[in-house]
Amino acid sequence: MPPSTPKSLRIAVLADSDTRWKWGALTADRIAPGPSMEAAPRGGAQVGLTLDGYLLRGRATPTPRQLEEVGVRADSLREVTAVEFLRAMAETSYDLVVLALVGGGVQAMLHGLARVWDGLEKRPVVVTGYVGVVYEKLADGLLLRHGADLVLANSRQDAERFRAVYEGVGADAAAVTEVALPFLGGAAYEGEHTPYTVVFAVQPSVPDNRRDRMYLLERLVRHARLHPEREVLLKLRSRPGEHTTHIEELPYQKLVQRLDPPANFRLMYGNMGEVLDHTDLLVTISSTAALESLHRRIPTVVLTDLGVRETLGNHHFVGSGCLASWDQLDAGHRPVADEEWVARQGVVADGTYAAAFDTARERIAKLLATPEMPRLTPYYTPTTAAGYLPGILARHHLGPDGTPLPGAPAADKEPGPVRQIVRRAARGAYRHGVQRVAPVIRRMGEL
Repeated sequence: MPPSTPKSLRIAVLADSDTRWKWGALTADRIAPGPSMEAAPRGGAQVGLTLDGYLLRGRATPTPRQLEEVGVRADSLREVTAVEFLRAMAETSYDLVVLALVGGGVQAMLHGLARVWDGLEKRPVVVTGYVGVVYEKLADGLLLRHGADLVLANSRQDAERFRAVYEGVGADAAAVTEVALPFLGGAAYEGEHTPYTVVFAVQPSVPDNRRDRMYLLERLVRHARLHPEREVLLKLRSRPGEHTTHIEELPYQKLVQRLDPPANFRLMYGNMGEVLDHTDLLVTISSTAALESLHRRIPTVVLTDLGVRETLGNHHFVGSGCLASWDQLDAGHRPVADEEWVARQGVVADGTYAAAFDTARERIAKLLATPEMPRLTPYYTPTTAAGYLPGILARHHLGPDGTPLPGAPAADKEPGPVRQIVRRAARGAYRHGVQRVAPVIRRMGEL
């Protein structure tokens, strides 16, 4: 499987949700050796780069609408199982493979790819990382990603933490590479718009209960009533029935039907970058949208109304200068971000964003020029994690040695019409269970 020439770099991105597809595709373009794309992440791939997208089949597989909203184009895009992806990697020559998956998915693919490429002198460079802020399961997620050639850290703070975890367990930390969030960009904030626009960026799983979500909605609606001269937007991630990176059991667009919002309040879908073009105040619990907003120097608030807690993720913003409550916002408070904190978070609001991916590009170029690549060697093996690893691999229909298990979904042919209908029905049933049945059962259990 000879590598392609530098003038026709070929990259594969495997993603399991709309947000991870966005991260993976934009990251691929930014770290590919050669001229990087423009700072604003709204175009296609750079010239001389072929980008093939693979969407891992599962509960969060993006819908066409979600893919369109992400706004990232690929030369090819298809839905696959883990086994189908590994087969494609055995049959197609790539220079770079980006694994934009949850930790367990990355680990399974690392073992599967190690088997697929075993014996090859020259294999693709494998890159992985995180979509945004890393505020939970740091050790677990990192060790599941160990074994990739590059483990990308979106900030200086994350790079330091990642290396500390790997070194602390005796694992090689050389793969950790500092970059920045790949989807930052857009024009810097230059002053108030007409009308003044407040945007609340929701998250699918935070908070995770009806009471807290209704509280946030009621406060947002109240803010709209208190400030009729402002436009107040509820920025939604997905439509009912769709899934993103996390499960959303209680969609805001359904909860808001219980309220009677004023005329200056409305729901908003679409690309976050385009929404931020007209935003004067970004409000959230802990969404990565806060970092996009801070990068553009838009006044940004991370709410404290529900507490500053690890389960909410807003603890990550301690020291940012952005923590505030709805009462403060109603009274006209406009936060000012702490410059030192911002500089450590991969936000790169100082104008050096274009150089944030230079180190990664240089490392990849050096690996591509290496005559012989070492075998992928994840930290977790049947020896180091005999009680943990087999279950992770089995969820992707792989055995302990990375080979497909008997009866694993194969890629011998494209699914026929009946098979496609069955898949859609199964996925719809799952989503109905998550968004309708599960909450009812939970409420019954609280009686």
